[in-house]
This record gives sequence, structure tokens and C-alpha cells, in this order.
Amino acid sequence: MTGAANLDTVLGKAVTILRAFRPDDHAVPLATLVARTGLHKATVHRLAGELVANRLLDRVEGGYRLSGGLFELGMLASLERSLLEMAMPFLQDLYERTHETVHLGVRDGHDVVYIAKIGGHRQANSPSRTGGRIPLYCTAIGKALLAYSDPEFRREVLAAPMTRRTPHTIVAPGILSNQLDRVFETGVAFEREESAPGLTCVAAPVFGSNDKLVAAISVTGPTTRFKPESQVTVLRAAAEGLRSTMARREHLR
Repeated sequence: MTGAANLDTVLGKAVTILRAFRPDDHAVPLATLVARTGLHKATVHRLAGELVANRLLDRVEGGYRLSGGLFELGMLASLERSLLEMAMPFLQDLYERTHETVHLGVRDGHDVVYIAKIGGHRQANSPSRTGGRIPLYCTAIGKALLAYSDPEFRREVLAAPMTRRTPHTIVAPGILSNQLDRVFETGVAFEREESAPGLTCVAAPVFGSNDKLVAAISVTGPTTRFKPESQVTVLRAAAEGLRSTMARREHLR
């Protein structure tokens, strides 16, 4: 869950414009940006021009799109970049062993933010994307992260409204709480068509120094062929391997 930008400042208005773009957008007309942001047309036009000048937006036929300058800034995010660099060999190995879609995700508010997604030609049609976010309560990665979060945060998430994304989404706090207890006991989390129909997933948490929860890794596949229980051993090995790598890196600092 991300906080709303302060519309009383120029920066807040600019951030609101940037956050108005959606994953499936190609070119967004000025009128659409005005409607999505609620800002005055002249304000959106002026700030969009400044964002173009600073390579945060591109002016294209039909409107605007997010620019590569944002990607460059995102890749400078030190925590995510170093985590991704250390995790990538384990994610690639996990993909080679399973030939299913592999994710690395971190917690941001009440959501999972996906740092990496690896999938081949036959990857499942998953709603996840690199840089995208999905609520914690309906994903295996989210459950792994939530189960090992502090109790107060867990209660906060369970008390918040949970939208039923599919007929299988668990929106009853008591049932989800019992699942999280089980995840904490076993070290693995499962999702069965809770974020999208036809998908099943298994995830394991990744810990850093002082047993601090850092991220989670998952393997996802279609329910027609993927048996998540069969991938628990290799998934745990990947999570433990990443943990050991982070510990060695920390020790060398």
C-alpha cells in the first residue's frame, strides 16, 4: 500500500502524474492523465513537459509514456540492486531445475514488489511483472513474507479489507492467520489460484544477517501440470544459498 503524493507541492503533483501510468499503458493521452490525477489540465500539461525534459516521460504519438530515465533511476536503488545481483544465480539455477516461472519479491507496505521474474517460452500467464506489485495476502511470496513479519504488522494486514481476486482467494482473516502459522512452522508457503485462475505457487522466505527477513523466492506454474509440493526441496536450497551468499558478503565488508 503506497501513500498518496502531496498535491500541494509541485513534486507531489509530478509524482502523481508518474504514478498515473499503468502496466498495460502504451501511450496515455493528456486528457487521460488529467482524469486519472484529478489535476488541472494546464498543470498536467506543464509538468508533463518538465518530466519529458528530465527524461522521466517520453512524448509520443497519442500522448505520453514512462521514459527510460526512470528505469535508470530504479536500477540505482542500492538494496534491490545488490539483492538482485546476489540472487540471480540462484534464480537462474532454480529455473533450470524446474522450467517454471521463478520470482524474487520484497515487501513494500501491504504488497509484494517483484524484483525479478524469470520464465521461459512455456511460462504460466501470471499477473506478476518485474517492478509490479500484488497484495501480500493472495500470493505465496506474500504469505512467506507476512508469516515472518512482526505480529503487529501481521494483525494490521489481516484487519485490512481483502479483495477476492478469484473464487479461491482467502479473504477470511481467521483462515489466512491459520495458514500463516503453518507457513511459519514449515518454512514454505503455497498459493492455489488465489491471485489468478489456473496458477499455483510455492514460496520460501530469504533471511539476511541476524535472521532479518529480506525477501522471498517462489516457483509458479499452471495447475494443469505444476505440483508445487515437488519443488519444496530445490526452493529451500535456493533460499538457503542466497542467505549464505548474503552472509559472506556482509562478513567481507
